[in-house]
Amino acid sequence: MHVRRKLAAAGVAVAAAPLLAVIAPATPASAHGTMSDPPSRVYQCKNEGPESPDSDGCKAAVEAGGAAPFYDWNEVSLLDAGGRHRQVVPTGLCSAGRSKYRGLDLEGVEYKATPVKPGPLTVTYHASAPHASSQFTFYITNDKFDHLKKLNWNDLEQIANFDRQNPSTFTKWTIDLPKRTGRHILYTVWQRSVGSAEAFYSCSDIDFGGGTGTPPVTKPPTTPPTTRPTTPPVTQPTTPPTTAPTTAPTTKPPAGEGAWAPGVAYRLGQRVTYNGQAYTVRQAHTSLTGWEPPHVPALWLPA
Repeated sequence: MHVRRKLAAAGVAVAAAPLLAVIAPATPASAHGTMSDPPSRVYQCKNEGPESPDSDGCKAAVEAGGAAPFYDWNEVSLLDAGGRHRQVVPTGLCSAGRSKYRGLDLEGVEYKATPVKPGPLTVTYHASAPHASSQFTFYITNDKFDHLKKLNWNDLEQIANFDRQNPSTFTKWTIDLPKRTGRHILYTVWQRSVGSAEAFYSCSDIDFGGGTGTPPVTKPPTTPPTTRPTTPPVTQPTTPPTTAPTTAPTTKPPAGEGAWAPGVAYRLGQRVTYNGQAYTVRQAHTSLTGWEPPHVPALWLPA
């Protein structure tokens, strides 16, 4: 950061840009995102409320892995993917093969699906920290796919690829959906191409309707998405026993107190101490060893 200030003061922004790209730490917090329309599983559960989701799929996901992963909705990623997606994520594609997000890969669970039709579909990607010259690849499950099974690469067909993209916070593309019936998954891979091998993975459940293997087609009328955001706050307080274990990580370091520790879901604005120095959370995340406050200025601001 001192080097960046000196270079900027010297007025050599053009020459300094490549150098700054090398100096800036490539941390997992530097780029985040997931599909927002149709919403990915993690985005759907984030919107419903991690502590008290409304849909059956999100309830099962929180029960399996806790609420913390859905506060970190934009971190379903691997740091060292580098385009080797089939090698680094051989199975458990919705969770990027990470135990933290195991609730996204449950078998026998009906996740909420977005109604779609074959043909052009405008999709939206929510990047909380966009990066230039990225690659976005879209896949859809094949005709033999069983939506109650865990997603694997042999279930997928690539339908679109966008290279050298410069995404904004919300980026839209139009893709063509092939003919399908029943429930399927739109799978998205965002591969950062500059400064990091990090890649992000998204599973968006979609429903073409019709077919014999589509029991969830009757679900949307009973759980309209327009009412979900308003109902959780009313119904949640009636189930404290089921949510108590998941709230523990988020309440460990109350604002202004406590020492930094790994494995804690920190909220925006929380304060901790590390080696005698106070820090404030700049971006909500779950801490890991190596992400100590002095090392990741993208996450922590000295108080």
